[in-house]
Amino acid sequence: MRKIYGIGETVYDIIFKNGAPQAARPGGSVLNCLVSLGRTGIPVSFIGEYGTDDVGTLIDRFLAENGVNNSFVYRYDDVNTSLAIAILDEKSDAHYTFYKEKPQKRLDIEFPEVKRDDIVLFGSFFAVTLDLRDKLTDFINGARECGAMVIYDPNFRKSHAAEIDSLRPLIIENMRMASLVRGSDEDFRNIFGAGDAGEAWSSVRDLCGCMVYTASSQGVFARSAEFSGNYPVRKIIPVSTVGAGDNFNAGMIAAIYNNGISRNDLLKMGEKQWEKIVSAGIDFATEVCLSYEKYISKEFADKFKSGS
Repeated sequence: MRKIYGIGETVYDIIFKNGAPQAARPGGSVLNCLVSLGRTGIPVSFIGEYGTDDVGTLIDRFLAENGVNNSFVYRYDDVNTSLAIAILDEKSDAHYTFYKEKPQKRLDIEFPEVKRDDIVLFGSFFAVTLDLRDKLTDFINGARECGAMVIYDPNFRKSHAAEIDSLRPLIIENMRMASLVRGSDEDFRNIFGAGDAGEAWSSVRDLCGCMVYTASSQGVFARSAEFSGNYPVRKIIPVSTVGAGDNFNAGMIAAIYNNGISRNDLLKMGEKQWEKIVSAGIDFATEVCLSYEKYISKEFADKFKSGS
């Protein structure tokens, strides 16, 4: 059976609006994506790390309860699990402050054996962390060599802008390892100074054969050597945009999985297949923007499974 693996950071998010806490949930870009996929019944495994403290145990139970295999998680006992405070502004966009302690050992696990046509997702600052770099690139390159589809989401925020000159070579290396790069307009602006999807594709096309560029209310843009498509999004009043991009990834991966799209298919897909992928991404992202949750609801997941 085709499997999906995600490797990334773990934090426990506490979300504030108007000075008051609104929700507290396990988080991390890849983790958010996998929880949504797990709720749809798709076989997913999380590769990451968190503590043996109470917060880490909450996260561990939460993953298991939502259909995410947590057997590839390293649980450290020398520091506490990372926390993130998300302050929502008047547009419901989040501004983060992180509280992290670095454990002595990192990802001290036996990595899973990835097989042909499996899907591997990686990204965010976790993917450019030097302490983890060798283990991450060994795993991703191994997956690529086995014929897996590798999806990279840089998720690069303005808070790291001062480090971009040193981090850009690592981001570029990540893009070279990927079968598909999915990023937001903010990501590509912060990394390459790109002002639109065309400029972003000019920066990516020689690194990776496929790109999906999400630009909030301005729509979604899919690019490959064989295809160029632009897709509108639904107009909504968001409650919170936390997890929107992560769940776009989840919807996109769910459509790739359910439609049997392989790595080789990505380079030659036409309008019909891209429509399925982007539409699912928009549906998942829209769902999470309408609540303080960072994953699709179980009701939405049930409807998605039933095709309604």
